[in-house]
Amino acid sequence: MSDNKASPADIMPLAAVMARLRDPETGCPWDVDQDFASIAPYTIEEAYEVADAIERNDMAALRDELGDLLLQVVFHSRMAEQAGHFGLQEVIDGITAKMIRRHPHVFGQGAPRAGGHAQWEAIKAAERAEKEPDPSALAGVAGALPALLRAEKLQKRAARTGFDWPDVAGVVAKIHEELDEVAAAASQPEREEEIGDLLFAVVNLARHLKVDPEAALRSGNAKFERRFRAMETIAAERFCDLSLGEKEALWQHVKLTAAKK
Repeated sequence: MSDNKASPADIMPLAAVMARLRDPETGCPWDVDQDFASIAPYTIEEAYEVADAIERNDMAALRDELGDLLLQVVFHSRMAEQAGHFGLQEVIDGITAKMIRRHPHVFGQGAPRAGGHAQWEAIKAAERAEKEPDPSALAGVAGALPALLRAEKLQKRAARTGFDWPDVAGVVAKIHEELDEVAAAASQPEREEEIGDLLFAVVNLARHLKVDPEAALRSGNAKFERRFRAMETIAAERFCDLSLGEKEALWQHVKLTAAKK
């Protein structure tokens, strides 16, 4: 375990390993064959595995998953360097400068620390205005984000302009409206569109209730898996042969048992 007297972290040995792996002559054929697009799914997966370790409060796993995520940064940086775009040091210098620039209340003579978040958002908006030719309030919300997260970000951006439900009641009414439209859909494309609208409205409800929809769905997934596995354990090899009514009764039993714990 590290302490305050430990040497500064050194990322360069990892960078050297990646440089060796990506060497066209002596490197690993798989690593050499990769490009940004082929590695991107692994980057997303590693970020989710970090989140999973945090949710499980597994510090040993978190250490390992952070290493895997760091490897993704080094991998992308090495590919960019080989293509003549930028190197790892430029990535480090860039994020360091950005963090200092966005925290003038810590590193400069900015507003008091209590106003840090509002100042952060204002600086981000100004940076976007400089870089983005698109004047929309929605500019810069990455299209590759997970759909639930992107829906929440789009809604937050729109809300900053005043385009938002004034209270939760309006959002709940919208969900009921979208449910009716799903039921009325007459074709598969219509159903897909209306289900999308329904999910977007549910994310809106989560936002108004200050619930992270991604975290809430992960929790729901975990609960379902826990209960389903408990059903399988109780029924053992008979599970698949049970009728739907028997499985529902077993589900209710597992649910009630879990509630009593």
